[in-house]
Amino acid sequence: MAKKAFITGVTGQDGSYLAELLLSKGYEVHGLIRRSSTLPTERIDHIYQDPHASGARLKLHYGDLSDAVSLRAVLDECRPDEVYNLGAQSHVRVSFDMPLYTADVAALGTLRLLEALRELARRGHTARYYQASSSEMYGLVAETPQTERTPFHPRSPYSVAKVYAFWQTVNHRESYGLFASNGILFNHESPRRGETFVTRKITRAATRIKLGLQDKLFLGNLESKRDWGFAGDYVEAMWLMLQQDQPDDFVVATGETYSVRQFLEETFGVLDLDWKRYVEQDERYFRPAEVDLLLGDSSKARRVLGWKPKVGFKDLVRMMVESDMVLATQERILKDAGHTGRVPETEHAR
Repeated sequence: MAKKAFITGVTGQDGSYLAELLLSKGYEVHGLIRRSSTLPTERIDHIYQDPHASGARLKLHYGDLSDAVSLRAVLDECRPDEVYNLGAQSHVRVSFDMPLYTADVAALGTLRLLEALRELARRGHTARYYQASSSEMYGLVAETPQTERTPFHPRSPYSVAKVYAFWQTVNHRESYGLFASNGILFNHESPRRGETFVTRKITRAATRIKLGLQDKLFLGNLESKRDWGFAGDYVEAMWLMLQQDQPDDFVVATGETYSVRQFLEETFGVLDLDWKRYVEQDERYFRPAEVDLLLGDSSKARRVLGWKPKVGFKDLVRMMVESDMVLATQERILKDAGHTGRVPETEHAR
């Protein structure tokens, strides 16, 4: 029988790439989605299958990381071999505005899911668990590059919640023998990145500016440096962690760092534009506590998992620009035809 995987956050950037990967490997994939009056499944529409169709291998379940009862019910129903916890309120700046909600989902949500798995194990079914940890946990870094042994100094409600989730995962591994691994992923982007995240905000705005649909782009700190990789590469590392003989924690990163300013230069350069003519800083987008530099050392993942990134920085930027140019072109055509409003994301995004 095919392996079963359960993914929280399946409709997000990482969840959609991971679902694709697992389906390509023959898995039956179960995803958790929150109840809403609209169904936010744009990122997985191209792989969605009618559950009534014979052989459908992608199945969605209503539930929420804030609801322990729904988590236990879904896990009991699908009985997965692997669980990937990618769900969270993951926008760092927004976490300062919504700290309680961020903590409830990212921190306590992890505990609820781990406890549901522990209960399932008591009833005779065990599953391997992946926890999506974040480079933001390092915060005010004590050393560069950051490794699995670098101390955490979180600088936002989001990263504090992720530190709690990290150690709760370790605690369940050590206390109850769960196969539970943390992936400390550094920034990973793609055409499916949400438009409020700085990289996608830049590529979306730049293509709209190129076609005369937007005049300015407002950003916060341009000097922050991040280790940016491609999300499609990083989900492979997630899967590899759960194929090992023993659970462990791994940094997943490219080992290169670029500033927001350099991301701007590369993006606008692809479009033959001078970013300085269009970009202005707005203090509303600055964080109360900034994280200046994140740079990961993924040598352990490369050695133990046999993983390495395939998409470099310049190719990643070009990929995102080309995808957003498709959206901007569609929007330009519709506007010229008298349509008002922006074009939503579509399934063309790679």
